[in-house]
Amino acid sequence: MTVIYVSDTIHSDVLTEVQASATVHLGYGPTKVNYLDVSDTVDGVILRAETFSRELIEASPRLRIIARHGVGTDNVDLQAASDQGVWVTTTPGANGNAVAEHVFALLLTTARKLLLAHDNIRHGKWSEGKADLIGFELSGKTLGLVGFGAIGRRVATIARGFGMDVLVSDPYAAEHDVLDAGATPVDLEELLEASDIVSIHAPLLPSTRHMIGAQELASMKSSAVIINTSRGGLIDESALRVALTSGALAGAALDVLEGESTDMKDPLSHSTMTTEPVPGLIITPHIAGQSTEAFLEAGRSAWTAVQKVLAGGEPLHPVNAEQIRRVPA
Repeated sequence: MTVIYVSDTIHSDVLTEVQASATVHLGYGPTKVNYLDVSDTVDGVILRAETFSRELIEASPRLRIIARHGVGTDNVDLQAASDQGVWVTTTPGANGNAVAEHVFALLLTTARKLLLAHDNIRHGKWSEGKADLIGFELSGKTLGLVGFGAIGRRVATIARGFGMDVLVSDPYAAEHDVLDAGATPVDLEELLEASDIVSIHAPLLPSTRHMIGAQELASMKSSAVIINTSRGGLIDESALRVALTSGALAGAALDVLEGESTDMKDPLSHSTMTTEPVPGLIITPHIAGQSTEAFLEAGRSAWTAVQKVLAGGEPLHPVNAEQIRRVPA
């Protein structure tokens, strides 16, 4: 019988579908197994946060596909997968709306100082401290989008509903697509200087690591807020800490941390943003894409990819199609 390894929690409906068609080993929960204990039997993997190294892949003689439950592949050794003839796929678009809405959850929480207001109430303060709770409105503000893929475009649509002006910096976006979305294409330098809020929607590549560093942060308005729901490592966290602590930047909201590239299950131990309180900082634990709807869509997409490959076909949304050396039947 087909054997599937599911690394982390997926939608219960999808897990039921998988269990109806295969023997399933879970990498989480009370029946959690160590992957290496079952690696010689696994045909397909549905992968979320667990890091899939060359060691795991080479210990998997039957493995034919690693289906990422999401869009990033920085936790998969793509070269090792390709060397072994293992497809690696993603689920683009499945969580796009969830991430875009989370951007505004973070932004509104920051703009209206909701966490501070909540803490005041918990400590019995109602009238006291209200002078410190004066926030700002989104209407009329300029939102700068670094990256204009599906999520960036959705963020732009929501921003226009708030009455915001939108700037876009993306060397790969067609100018007419940006203009059709009611946004203005600019270079990164202009975007950083002009924006009241900057939201990052870029992949983590060697060329984009620390694309927002000390120089870029210094070019932003001191009243500005920066948001990252894409990948940790795009912002230099040490430089961000300095900017927030010195008052050179008003706020930051992060759903991702640089430490995730080191240890996706315990990034806090590797992050400079969590060692002590940082003024104006909000962090959520990489949950932007975690809505019920997104979980269902991503899970079904990943499971469909697994089924196609195990049936002898080619999956949708492969990331290593050009490099893969197909294993002879």
